[in-house]
This record gives sequence, C-alpha cells and structure tokens, in this order.
Amino acid sequence: MALHRSPARPAQPRRTVLAGARIARPTGTVDSGRITVEGTRIADIRSRDLDADGGLPRDPDTEVLDLPGHLVVPGFVDMHLHGGGGGSFSSADPEECLTVVDTHRRHGTTSMVASTVTGALDDLSRQAAVLAELVQQGDLAGIHFEGPFISPGRCGAHQPGLLRDPDPAAVRKLIDAAHGAARMMTVAPELPGGLESVRLLADAGIIAAIGHTDASYDATREAVDAGATVATHLFNAMPGLGHRAPGPVAALLEDERITVELINDGTHLHAAVLQLAFRSAGAERAAFITDAMGAAGMTDGMYPLGPMRVEVKDGVARISEGPTAGSIAGSTLTLDRAFKRAVTVDGLTVDQAVQALSANPARLLGIDDRVGSLAAGKDADLVVLDAGYDLVGVMRQGAWLVRPGGA
Repeated sequence: MALHRSPARPAQPRRTVLAGARIARPTGTVDSGRITVEGTRIADIRSRDLDADGGLPRDPDTEVLDLPGHLVVPGFVDMHLHGGGGGSFSSADPEECLTVVDTHRRHGTTSMVASTVTGALDDLSRQAAVLAELVQQGDLAGIHFEGPFISPGRCGAHQPGLLRDPDPAAVRKLIDAAHGAARMMTVAPELPGGLESVRLLADAGIIAAIGHTDASYDATREAVDAGATVATHLFNAMPGLGHRAPGPVAALLEDERITVELINDGTHLHAAVLQLAFRSAGAERAAFITDAMGAAGMTDGMYPLGPMRVEVKDGVARISEGPTAGSIAGSTLTLDRAFKRAVTVDGLTVDQAVQALSANPARLLGIDDRVGSLAAGKDADLVVLDAGYDLVGVMRQGAWLVRPGGA
C-alpha cells in the first residue's frame, strides 16, 4: 500500500489535562470537570476538577489547560460528506482528499466517511481505490457511494446521464473496488434490482441507505425489511410527506431500525421540520451530517462537484448548468456550525446535539468503541467550545489541531 501524507500531527507533551470546563459525558453534561489525556487516549475523566489535595498536577511532562467557561464535547463524526477546503473526495487525488480531511478536522470532525458523487463505474472504482488507502492509514472511517443507483426523478446534484439501476453485479463491483473500505451505499429501492441490492449490502455488512428515491410508503417499508438502516438526508431528494401518500418520509421516521440523516444548515431543512423529525425519530436515531462539497470552509465562487460545476452564493451551493441547474448541490456546512445551530436555533440540548453529531453516527459506523463519546480508554478526540458555542479547540488522538486560544 502506498501511504500518503496525513494532515500534520503536532508534537504533544506526554500528558495533557483539561481543567475546569463543562464536559459532555454519556451520562450527561457535568460542570467543572477534568479530562486527563495520555498519549493518544483519554486516561481519566472526573466530574469535579479536584484532586484529593485539591491541586492540579504540575510537572514537566504535563500540560495543564485551564478552561473555565468552556464546553468539551466528543469529536464530531460525519458519515456523509463530499468535500471541503476547495477539494473533493471524487478527485482520485490523494493530496486533494487529504485537504478535505484536514479542513473538516479543523472544524471539529475528527472521524469522517468520504462520500462519492455519481459517475461511471470505472471512475468510481478508481476513486474508491484511492479512498480505501486513506481508510487503511486511518484518515477516513470508510467510503459512502451516493449514486449511481438512484432515481432520475430525484437525482438532485447528481448527473442524470450517469445514473443506472442498482444491478447487484454493479453494486458488487463497487464493493470490491473499495477493498473492504465500503461502509455505506445509497440506493433507490424502487428501481429494478433495488431490493436485491439492499439485501446484498446488508449481507456484506455494508449500510444500505435509502435516498434520492421516489419509493412509496410500502416500497420503503419493504426495503427496510430487506436490511436498509439509514435515510440519506431525510426529506431532501425524496417525495414530501403527504396525508394520503405518506411516501418514504413517514416510513423512515416511524421505523426504529432507521437512523435518519439531517442537514441542519438552515437551507436544506426549515427548523420546524428538523424539530419534527427529531421528535419523531428520537435523539437515538438522528445523525446530523454536512453533505458538504468543496466550498465548505471556503468563500463563495465556482467549485467542482464530481463531473459538474457548482456556484456558491451566500454560502448556498447550486448546480450552475445543465438539466439540474439550480438544484441544491450539497452544502457548505461544517459540523462545528451544525452543533452551534442545534443548540441555539434548533432547540436541542447539548446532550441531544452530542448524540446526533457524535454518538449516533459512531455507533452506526461501528467505531463507537474508540470514538463518539468522552470516556476513559477511548481516543482523545474532542472539541472545545466557548460560551457562545464557537469552536476554539480541536484535539485528535491526543494532538491539538486547533489549540484553545488563551489557554
């Protein structure tokens, strides 16, 4: 395997102590806590920032950061993103892919799944081979194929001429191209071969996601029974909820086997709709995603998205030409902004936001033994937020990527 440059990992002291901050723990947020990091892992968490003698360790091998007025949450886990920092995971250029990784890490996303955009099978296979190497070296948590097995009527920012029915042989080709790194695939189950492909994915231990679909309520339920477990960006690129034809939205919200992806950027979903989805699915079944494209972390302008061009204006990305011109093309969201919006606009508690941004996606991806919550023995992946919920620090595996200012 050819290893590629990973985002820089700064030198760190042997031990780091974060003292005096609020800490979002699996059992609830605690005030004035302490986290001790040794090497790449969390060594200890205390609910109150006190030693037996009331003091803090002060020695050459220990760095103590006093963080009163701050909130420490687990590193964010994004199970659906395409690009950022001007780069795209569809480029098949490992350096560009690592630019995406570095951009989102600096916004608090310490674990991420690379999402591709619809393309020819050979092109997707080449992209998968590059992304698989980055999974193997620990920079990515897996690959998500969003397309080409989606509905032409709900293709959104995917190029219509490259779409195809989910023939199981084609599905298998992409799985094989990923060399064990395929983690999720979005399928429109109403298409020929859709249900068979959902079963194939489930049997292979790969998340079958329902999205970009015109499936009816009954067809969606059949796909869930066949093994689908995720709703790809719920509400977007699928029929709306109808009182006589409830469609996929109702089927996906009501089924406890489904985790619903939600893009809480204020563009993809009205806050009232997001709150409705959150109440219906419950905090345990919601996963906030970015669906970010190359303009995430960048300014307005023109950007590529797979084989298409996207114009970003006022932070909103839309296809600039062709039959889908004007369609929303992913987002420019980063998960630090998603967290702040969740607790200041969407009406969520800190604990609920942590579930949706860290714990739930980590569990779904099968990496919750290492990440997704703050607990002794887990990777030291964490985000430090100030009193206004703005990001001021990011640590990944014990190394500061963004160091809390003034600490």
